[in-house]
Amino acid sequence: MRRRAKRRDELFRLITENAADMIAVVDATGKRLYNSPAYQKILGYSKEELRGTSGFEQVHPEDRQKVIEAAREARFSGVGKRMEYRIRHKKGHWLVLESTASAVTNAKGEVEKLVIVNRDITERKRAEEQLQHNALHDALTDLPNRALFLDRLKRAFERAKNRLAYRFAVLFVDIDGFKVFNDTLGHSAGDELIVKIGQRLSRCLRFEDTLSRPVGEAQEGMAQDDLLARLGGDEFTILVGAIEDPSDAMRVAKRIQDALAQPFVIGGREAFTSASIGIALSSVPHTRAEDLLRDADIAMYRAKMLGKSRCEFFDQEMHTAAMQRLDLETALRAAIEREEFRVYFQPIVRLTTGQITGFEALLRWRHPGKGLVSPDYFMAVAEAAGLIIPMGRWALRKACLQLKQWQVHYGERPELSVTVNVSAKQFNCPNLVEHVESGLRESGIRPAQLHLEITESLAMSDLGKTEEVLSQLKGLGVTISIDDFGTGHSSLGRIRRFPADVLKIDRSFVAHIDSDADSREIVRLIVEFAHAVHLEVIAEGIENETQLGHLRDLECEFGQGYLFSRPVGSEDIPRLLERSRREFRGAKPLHLRSKAHSAH
Repeated sequence: MRRRAKRRDELFRLITENAADMIAVVDATGKRLYNSPAYQKILGYSKEELRGTSGFEQVHPEDRQKVIEAAREARFSGVGKRMEYRIRHKKGHWLVLESTASAVTNAKGEVEKLVIVNRDITERKRAEEQLQHNALHDALTDLPNRALFLDRLKRAFERAKNRLAYRFAVLFVDIDGFKVFNDTLGHSAGDELIVKIGQRLSRCLRFEDTLSRPVGEAQEGMAQDDLLARLGGDEFTILVGAIEDPSDAMRVAKRIQDALAQPFVIGGREAFTSASIGIALSSVPHTRAEDLLRDADIAMYRAKMLGKSRCEFFDQEMHTAAMQRLDLETALRAAIEREEFRVYFQPIVRLTTGQITGFEALLRWRHPGKGLVSPDYFMAVAEAAGLIIPMGRWALRKACLQLKQWQVHYGERPELSVTVNVSAKQFNCPNLVEHVESGLRESGIRPAQLHLEITESLAMSDLGKTEEVLSQLKGLGVTISIDDFGTGHSSLGRIRRFPADVLKIDRSFVAHIDSDADSREIVRLIVEFAHAVHLEVIAEGIENETQLGHLRDLECEFGQGYLFSRPVGSEDIPRLLERSRREFRGAKPLHLRSKAHSAH
């Protein structure tokens, strides 16, 4: 028996002294009876230092009671459990251990010792914490991200529902002119600016200095509510908890604007910024916490529209407008599914002969309750919500198929074209070329008979993107028109290099060509420039004979407007084409307006 006990002790010694884990034996009072050499290697304590202290002495004060309770339970039940706790290294820092205790009983079955195996999991815990941190923080600025902000916002929202005295505010901060800065100096300079803005916001938002806090019940938990986050791009959000008055939120906003007004040094040069800030208060009734963030976003856009570098509160009027916008968006989604849209066509006329050469396709909505609705009512919402992409694809397909029907009926003479507008969202859609190709293939029209129209401002917004997409579209053989020419800030040299075929003079110039010499001169310059670079010209918005005469004198080739016809449904096009072929030859203007359709 002695030999077996000796061999067992020797085996235990070999295992414990060579194990990477720390193995300890403690008695029923917690006194250390044995510590493996790994203790000195991992914790830095010698055997003598450990022998003179309790097994709980190096445990973190916040975890000590938990460890004592676990030891007591193991002695009472004879079964240990796995747990984690912190222990102090000899140098003073804390390690995290994963511990398992096993009971050693005497001949009477009483627990007289515990064998504890401890594994150092500090690095693993750090990695887990880093992963969790990364999931809730912005990679560029290390500020809380949208997920963490919404979580904190929901907490504040619930607190406000349960405590009537508790109020808070959400601030939506958008950096004015950041896109121009980013495009001019590059993304790396833009990232550096965003980081410095985040740092400056963090420093200036010392909430205890910024607000006059209420006292009492609402004070509890306010520290957890205050939060600065980056949603992405140049957008930051701020949650200000426990405010007494709307002026508290405005005070924070003004402090932000003052801080951002100071120049930043980026790449050795000074950069100046400002911010448009929207403020939403918890006192406005809501059913969801996310609605407050939306309200602050809407208020920020209002600040932008009113001239930037402003602070605006979200009010009930804005709330009503936002609800109407959401209702309209919902109705548009349903309209897409039910195909409530119609394509109307406005003739494009050769001004020297009065002959119809094509039609511009214009989208209309036959609303179940409002009847035929103009694009002015719904197009901005459709564009903002991304619904313009399926709507535009549908309109393109319908226009191409309609042109094919006219060709089947009238033949290729006169040769007709159809013009389809391409919005900003469509232009930036990666599937645009594929959608156009599909429309051409399904309809069977020749690519040159399809005119795709983009605005001058869209063409100039991202020159590299514009050239790339237009080149791909020209590769299909379609015709490219630049709309609203003269209203933006074009580089004429850049326009010349675009693979465009047609310039369209904006109606604002045509409207005054008969009464304003400057408008007449602008139109003359546009026509001369277009002809110099081998582009054709269409003037839109022609409403009277005098305007038509001036445009003919300036040798503008094509035109459209109410003088010829308002936009009409496809069922009226055969009548217009017949009249165009039968009644109007030579230079006489084509009056195609119909009383039956003048209201469209």
